[in-house]
Amino acid sequence: MAKIEMKKPVVEEIAASIQDAQSVILVDYRGLTVEQDTKLRKQLREAGVTYKVYKNTMMNFAFKGTDFEGLAPYLEGSSALALSTTDATAPARVISKFAKEAPKLEMKGGVVEGTVYDAAGLAVIANIPSRDELLSKLLGSIQSPITNFARVMKQLAEKGGAKEAAAEPEAVKEAEPEAAAEAPAETPAE
Repeated sequence: MAKIEMKKPVVEEIAASIQDAQSVILVDYRGLTVEQDTKLRKQLREAGVTYKVYKNTMMNFAFKGTDFEGLAPYLEGSSALALSTTDATAPARVISKFAKEAPKLEMKGGVVEGTVYDAAGLAVIANIPSRDELLSKLLGSIQSPITNFARVMKQLAEKGGAKEAAAEPEAVKEAEPEAAAEAPAETPAE
């Protein structure tokens, strides 16, 4: 069996995995301990990210003719592939967070939703909250006015309802003329 025939299934595997990917990030993993690598893989798996080490030439062949062709300049040295088909920011977010405790881990470059980014661009993308976080913030902001309205209604009910709350301003208006009569009249200055 020729070497080319042995490499073809690997290239096809990479091509199939990136076909539906929303983001693909190339990572330099040199210097990680086995324990750190295991921990990183676990965190990526929990976030729904596929992480695999391939040879650069294999990835280069798989990227040709796709949106990920722009990653070719980053295929130098040790490279691992982190990709997600569901959350475009997940690979960058998890890797960036993990790199704080393992500084030897570096993002080389990546493609997020069809746009090629370098390491600095990926660092910015890593700060974008996940879809679930954004949805929960949106729901929280929608619920806030409803919660405030319910709180006001409860306070009104505790005071005796809307009739007493409406009667209070009238009682204040009735008390104001008495207070004006009690105040001494000012004499004009001569």
